[in-house]
Amino acid sequence: MTHSLSQTESRSLFSLSLVALLVLAQTFNGEGAPVVASLAFSALAFALSYALIRWLGPAFVAAGLKGRDMSKKQKPEIPETMGAICAVVYLLIIIVFIPFPFYKDIVAATSGGGNRDVIMQVDHVDTGRYLKRFPHSKLASYLSAILSLQSITLLGVGDDLFDIRWRHKLFIPAFASIPILIVYFVDFGVTKVVIPSALQPYLGELLDLGWLYYAYMASISIFCPNSINILAGINGIEVAQSIVIALLILTNDALYLLPPTGLSGLMPTPFRTATLSTPTPSTTHNPSTDPHLFSTFLLLPFLGVSLALFIHNKYPARVFVGDTYCYFAGMTFAVIAILAHFSKTLLLLLVPQIFNFIYSAPQLFGLIPCPRHRLPHFNARTGLLEPSLADFNPPLPVVKKDENGSANGSVPAATSVGGGLPKHRPVILKRPLHPLVQSILKLLTQLRLVDLETDEHGKVLRTTNLTLLNLWLVWFGPMREDRLCWSLVGMQSVVGVIGLVIRHRLAMWVFGRDNW
Repeated sequence: MTHSLSQTESRSLFSLSLVALLVLAQTFNGEGAPVVASLAFSALAFALSYALIRWLGPAFVAAGLKGRDMSKKQKPEIPETMGAICAVVYLLIIIVFIPFPFYKDIVAATSGGGNRDVIMQVDHVDTGRYLKRFPHSKLASYLSAILSLQSITLLGVGDDLFDIRWRHKLFIPAFASIPILIVYFVDFGVTKVVIPSALQPYLGELLDLGWLYYAYMASISIFCPNSINILAGINGIEVAQSIVIALLILTNDALYLLPPTGLSGLMPTPFRTATLSTPTPSTTHNPSTDPHLFSTFLLLPFLGVSLALFIHNKYPARVFVGDTYCYFAGMTFAVIAILAHFSKTLLLLLVPQIFNFIYSAPQLFGLIPCPRHRLPHFNARTGLLEPSLADFNPPLPVVKKDENGSANGSVPAATSVGGGLPKHRPVILKRPLHPLVQSILKLLTQLRLVDLETDEHGKVLRTTNLTLLNLWLVWFGPMREDRLCWSLVGMQSVVGVIGLVIRHRLAMWVFGRDNW
């Protein structure tokens, strides 16, 4: 990878940045236009991330933050932990963006209730009614989101530097979620859930979960970052799935922010002038407008930095994203879903990640021995990826004596079960499998969820690793790395769209209302 920008890249990034700065300057001449400003900041985030990833690559390699791409014949050494650059740029952008969502409220509190021609005395501003009207709760939510994302970024960098083991880093995101949970408790504090219509005669319309609801939100904060981190191992997959999820959430936001009559204009009223606290004629009927504006403000810059990273991380990768990006991306989704109050909708968009976690759980929690890395195996002869293998109990030579009394070594015959295992060397794990686990693996083979190999006595010798990437290769056979990535991204998109349909169509049948 060249570590300097080409003339075309430099001119394009400079032009994009200049247009974004002009748009930001223009917003101050109007009424703030926070969504337009967020779009401009997203363009700046893209340009800055793109340039810094290119410029700082050698510095990361010199610092030892590098890795080999094991899915290539030459196994090139490229910079790692580049997701930290995107996380830092994102944090700087959303910090600088703070005045824009509260533009009208700042003007109202400092210049006579929104009239710029009225000059208020300082003591009157301090003691009068204008500052009391400022949406401090919305600002607290925004700042808590920044604090949580800063915390997860620091923890992610620590993981990249010290390579923390799974059992230790699983609960790392719980510490980063503390700021948003405290703000949720102080500002919102709702712990009731809507009961499905069929059960309301028996349980009532609402069920108060109390502290269990906070445990649920903490679990969301733990699951989202780790789910992105688990579904990883090939070029582009971590960033691509995050981009798709962000676009699906933005689509969900648009369904609340755009006029119900349809896309009647490129910039409807909520996008032109609405802030986090100022209702407009088209938004006063919908209390969900503010949360979804909040979600939009955080997601647009995220898309900017992620697109810049994806260009460098897609096949053939020129950089690795590192665990920092996985934590940062997942925590962004968790923060938005909790503070914007649509955590159940987020779970509908994370169905592939939920399946991958459940599918991987036997290895993650030690029921089945888990190798250090479970990424698909690269076949250098064909240039294709194949399911990686774990060998639980490698066959030992069986000593036999011939007629002359001399010992001959032989190995028990092995039988492939399922679609047939690739012939590469597996990761050897000498811990034997429990008979119950062997029975479960054989059942999974019948369901086409794993391929395994047994000896002549039916004892499991090796099996494919339990990840969605390997399962996809079991189902569809060996394929090139970029094709595997794009096929999974397509699946993520289709499942996400189905989730949105369930959310906005079928929810009415189950709950009797759309806003849940």
